[in-house]
Amino acid sequence: MVLKFFNIFFCIVFILFAAVQYNDPDPYIWMPIYLYAAILCWLAFRNKFFPAAYLLGIVVYAAYAVYKFLDQNGVWDWMTKHDAANIAGTMKAEKPWIEETREFFGLVILIVVLLVDYFYAKRKKKIQLS
Repeated sequence: MVLKFFNIFFCIVFILFAAVQYNDPDPYIWMPIYLYAAILCWLAFRNKFFPAAYLLGIVVYAAYAVYKFLDQNGVWDWMTKHDAANIAGTMKAEKPWIEETREFFGLVILIVVLLVDYFYAKRKKKIQLS
C-alpha cells in the first residue's frame, strides 16, 4: 500500500514537473525525462514492474547527472565558486549554475524513485520464485 501511494504521488509530481518545462530552454529534453519516470510510476502503481526499464532510466539519468555535476556551469561550479548559494530563492534562474544545479537535483530525485521501484520489483520477483 505504501508503494502504491509512493508511485501515484511521484507519477503526479513528474507529470507536473514535465508540464512546467514548457518555458524551459530545453523542454524537448526535460519533458520526456520526467514523463518516462511518470509512466513507470503509473505502471508500478498498477502493480506492473519493469526492472529493465528502471535500469535504463537510472543509467541515462545518472550519466546526465554526472554531466550536470561536472559541467562548466554545473553543480561543482555552484559548490566551489558560488559557495552553494541559494538556488531556490526565486523561480527565475538568473545565473546558469542555478538552472544546472536544479536540473541535477531533479535527476537525483528521478534516480532515487526508479531505484526504489527497481529494488521492490527484484524483491517481489525473488519472493514469487521461492
